[in-house]
Formats: sequence, C-alpha cells, structure tokens
Amino acid sequence: MGAYVLRRLLLIIPTLLGILVINFAVVQVAPGGPVEQMIAQLTGADAGATARLGGGAGGDSGVATSDIQLNAGGAENSKYRGAQGLDPVLVERIEKQFGFDKPPLERFWLMLSSYAQLDFGESFFKGRPVIDLIADKLPVSVSLGLWTTLLVYLISIPLGIRKAVRDGSRFDAWTSGVIIVGYAIPSFLFAVLLIVLFAGGSYWDIFPLRGLTSDGWEDMGFWAQIGDYFWHITLPVFAMTIGGFAGLTMLTKNSFLDEINKQYVVTARAKGLAERRVLYGHVFRNAMLIVIAGFPAAFIGILFTNSLLIEFIFSLDGLGLLAFEALIQRDYPIIFGTLFIFTLIGLVVKLIGDMTYVLVDPRIDFESRDVS
Repeated sequence: MGAYVLRRLLLIIPTLLGILVINFAVVQVAPGGPVEQMIAQLTGADAGATARLGGGAGGDSGVATSDIQLNAGGAENSKYRGAQGLDPVLVERIEKQFGFDKPPLERFWLMLSSYAQLDFGESFFKGRPVIDLIADKLPVSVSLGLWTTLLVYLISIPLGIRKAVRDGSRFDAWTSGVIIVGYAIPSFLFAVLLIVLFAGGSYWDIFPLRGLTSDGWEDMGFWAQIGDYFWHITLPVFAMTIGGFAGLTMLTKNSFLDEINKQYVVTARAKGLAERRVLYGHVFRNAMLIVIAGFPAAFIGILFTNSLLIEFIFSLDGLGLLAFEALIQRDYPIIFGTLFIFTLIGLVVKLIGDMTYVLVDPRIDFESRDVS
C-alpha cells in the first residue's frame, strides 16, 4: 500500500502541471483579459480604475491620473480591443502592471516557479496576496462541504439500505416520492424557501440570514461559539443536503439489491446465518465499494460547485464565490490559484477514497495494480 500511495502522490505533480498548461493556454486566447478590462474602465471614465492602477496589483509601476491621455491616433493599431485613442505609453504601463509585457512562455515559467514555492502572486483587483485570500475563504467552503457531505452520507446510506431490504413496500414507494421531489428541486430554490420560512422572510425568524458567525463571535465562550457556528450553518447545509442525498440514496439501494441477489448471499442464508449478519457481514462490504468510489466526486462537487449559489444566497464569503468573482473580473492570479487548490484537494481526496477501499474490503490490493 505504501508504494501505491507514493506513486499516486508523485502523479499529482504532472497532473497539476497538465491542468495549469491547458488553462493557461485557454486564457491566452480568451477575450476580455485584465488589460482590456482596465482599458474599458479608463475609457469609460471609471475613477476606481485609476485608483487601482496606482495600487500596483501586478507589478512595480503605477499609472498616475495625470498620465491618462486620450490621443486620437495614438493606439489605433493596438492589439487590445477598445484601446483606440488611448496613449500607447499608458497601454504599455498597464501591460507591465499586470505582467503582460512579457511573452506567454516567460509568464508561464514565472508562474510555475512561484507555485513551486506556494506563492500564487497578488490579486489584480483586490490588491492582496492570493494565498491570503484563499486562506480567508477556504474555511467557509470547507465547512459547507464537510458538514453537507457528512449529513448526506448519514442519511443516504441507512435510507438506501432500508429501501433495498424493503424493496417494493409502501415504505420504499413513499420514500422514493420524497427523493424524487428532493432531486427535482434545485438547492438554491430550496435555500430561498428556507429563508422565507425560517430566516425572517415571511414566517419565523429563527435562523440568521447571512454570515458564518455573529458579530462579536471572538468574545464568546467556547460552547457559545460552537452553538453560534451551527446556528448560522444550519440553513445553508440543509439546503445543500436536499439536493445531494437523492442520488446517493438510490445508488446505495441499487448496490445492495444487486448484491442481495447474488449466489453467495443465497448460500449464506441457506447456512442459517441471521439476516442482519448476512446483510452487514457480507453484503455491506461489497455493496459499499461503489458508494465509496463516489465519495471524492461528491465531496468536490458539493465543496466547489453546489456551494456557489448557496454562498451567494446566504452571504457566505467562501472560495467558490471568490473564484466566480475572479472569473468575471479576469483576475488571473486568483483563477489559477483557486484552480490549483481545487485540483490539489480533489486529487488528495481521490487518494483518500482509494485508501478507504482497503478499510471496507481488506481483500483489495492496490500494490498489484499498475497505475503508470
């Protein structure tokens, strides 16, 4: 097992490199980059753009307000859309500020050199190091992802087993109806419904509407902090759980039904083994393999995809919302930094999922597999 884990850890490096290469190549041809956005703001007389130019978000040179000049024939041949009439010297300074005065290969090499030191650079538009922004936002997204995934599995596995054992019964029928409704309603619509019902919308004002903690949380006692944290996270996690438990419940049920009908189960029952021992001593170990295989994808999906709208609706300043805003603004340091973190967490969680296989079924031997 140790050699397999080592090989998987070493494979993380080329995987990260390949993903960064592909995404770096894509953004080079994507329109509306940070230079074009800044030019659009300047030509649109956006005072905030000039202030950001003096802040040095991507280089060591700022552009003062007095440097902004419109020259009717100055940049007609500019490679940037919307730069016509703008002083070419200013365009060059903007390029230098964002690091676009260097060739793409040089910029990519500088990025890799920085990433090897876990230095993701500085945000173009927020004026803060990307690693600090990620560190600030990651706890919110991890909180949502971990608690939602835990709750989904705690509900789905027992419910799926119960539905498999009582397949075709009234219990199976009405729970299937509930699952279909839960699957059909998007998480963000259910979140709005929860706000209307329980967050002071139209009925009860029980739970807070925004944030992960209350004001003055640092001054509370330990147990008061724990209670306040769960008080804030109840509605977001519940909204995300509704959309996540349906698929896993049916997967668990179908896995158990498939195993229950196999010959070794018939043989175990013929030997006189108790039904509980047959179910949890023989069927469970084999049926849960496919459920565990889906854990990494479920966790990553909840953590970085399903939480995006939930973070927005409940005003939770998490990593998904940060990445979305960076994509809209073409803030490339944040885009690449969050992509790096997303990919790294996904690969590590996938490795943990493979290791969990062995805990469920010790007969599995990854050492004999060729993962090259």
